[in-house]
Parts: sequence; structure tokens; C-alpha cells
Amino acid sequence: MSLRLHDTATREQREFVPVRPGAASIYVCGATVQGAPHIGHVRSGLNYDVLRRWLTHGGLDVLLVRNVTDIEDKVLAKSAAAHRPWWEWAATYERAFQAAYAALGCLPPSIEPRASGHVPQMIELMERLIDSGHAYAAGGDVYFAVRSFPEYGALSGQRIDDVVQGEPDSDTKRDQRDFALWKTAKPGEPSWATPWGRGRPGWHLECSAMATMYLGTEFDVHGGGIDLIFPHHENEQAQSRAAGDRFARFWLHNAWVTMAGEKMSKSLGNTLSIDALLRKVRGVELRY
Repeated sequence: MSLRLHDTATREQREFVPVRPGAASIYVCGATVQGAPHIGHVRSGLNYDVLRRWLTHGGLDVLLVRNVTDIEDKVLAKSAAAHRPWWEWAATYERAFQAAYAALGCLPPSIEPRASGHVPQMIELMERLIDSGHAYAAGGDVYFAVRSFPEYGALSGQRIDDVVQGEPDSDTKRDQRDFALWKTAKPGEPSWATPWGRGRPGWHLECSAMATMYLGTEFDVHGGGIDLIFPHHENEQAQSRAAGDRFARFWLHNAWVTMAGEKMSKSLGNTLSIDALLRKVRGVELRY
């Protein structure tokens, strides 16, 4: 089977040659389970379901990991506003996403790991980064030192001097371009014990730890929507390679679903829910 994929990192089509003959390994950034899914959310899962089916059709044994981000600022804020436990809120919408994927005919992933279940792997990764001089602990937080990694910006095309992480400024950062690997515990928030104090993981750290846990230090494809190229995937690649892992050989990004030329998002109020559309068309039609 001959297959060429557009690799975001090289900005060109490349022939797909898997790391292991006869097999393919794919990591897809899955849902942040803060609320009910709309069709923009499910587009990514559907995109990589098609790729997985094509690779399987070509005779490859495919491992597809699609994570669940169940511990994150928006999950905590929305569950607190609803006076619900964060874990119950996350589990409720995790099930909603699973039902949406199934309604559109997406095969279940090989495994669907939750971020909250992989803190030991995150601690190990942070220790490797601190020991190698690429990260530092400060005031209970742990940050990745962006300038310590010369290749930073290569995936997204960002110039390091122009980088804005989208995180709150912090007095404990050595450089405001650095990004959080671990956040110190705030009153009332869930937290885990680490050598640097109690806290919770940063978004980017989660995926690097889970991808290598299940697919190894080098795997074939890392996928997600184009909105994840920066900062999420840029930061994933930086922290993983700085730690010594080769990480993903291909970076694939699907376009998002738009309405009247605008990205579909809850903040713009232009979303279409899966349930509402399935009252009008069959799942196979919506998939198409």
C-alpha cells in the first residue's frame, strides 16, 4: 500500500512508512470533557477513524490512542459553577463524547486514557526534563524553559521572540515564554503529591506522558485539529524531544468545522449538537 500524508512539521507530503513493519501507531488529542460535544468536536475523531480504517484495510495492525482531558481549567470551572464534583462532571461528558463517536460510526480507540490516571508518568517526565536542564521548579509550579530547546517553534513556524503561551503571567517564571508543566494546588482544587508539592498537571504535559506510555518513545502519527498546532502540539514536541524521545514521525492536522466562515465554538454560540442533527439525519449521513 502506498500512502502519502501531509506532515505539518515538514509542510509537505511524505510517504507513510511505519516505525514497525506491519503496524501503525497513532495518538489523537481527544476531548476536553467540559460539556456536551458538537459536530466541530467530533470532526477530529471522525478524521482519524477514516485514516485508521484505511491503514487497517491496507493490512496494518493499528494501535490508536485517543486521550480524555478530564482535569483542566474549564472542567474545574464549569463543575464548580454547577456545584458538581469535577470527576463526576468529567465522566458525564466523557460518556456523551463516546456516544457521539459511536453514533457517527467511529470505531472505539485501542485505549482511551484519562489524564488524571497518568500522574506518575507525568512526574517521571518532569524529573527527566529538570535533570537535563530543560525545566525548573519555582514556587510549587514546574515550567519548561523554552529557550533551552533550540528547535522550539519549528512545528508551528513561531519565532521564539513572538511566542505568547496564553497563560497568565507569573512572577515565578524565568521567562514569560516558558510554559507550565505542573501547577501548584489552589484551595478546593484536586491535587496530587509530587517532589515539588501538591498540584495538578498542565495541559501539554498530559499528552506527552500518555502518548509515550502506550506507543513508546517513537511512534508514527500524532493527530488533532489545526487549532492545536500552537501552543499545544508545539509544546508537546518540545518537551518530549528535550527529554530525549523521538516522539511523532508525522504530525497531522484536520481542519475545523465552520459556520458562516467562523470556527464553530461554544464561545461564539454557533454550535450544532450531535443529538439535534441526529433528529434530522441518520448517523451515516452525518458522518458523510
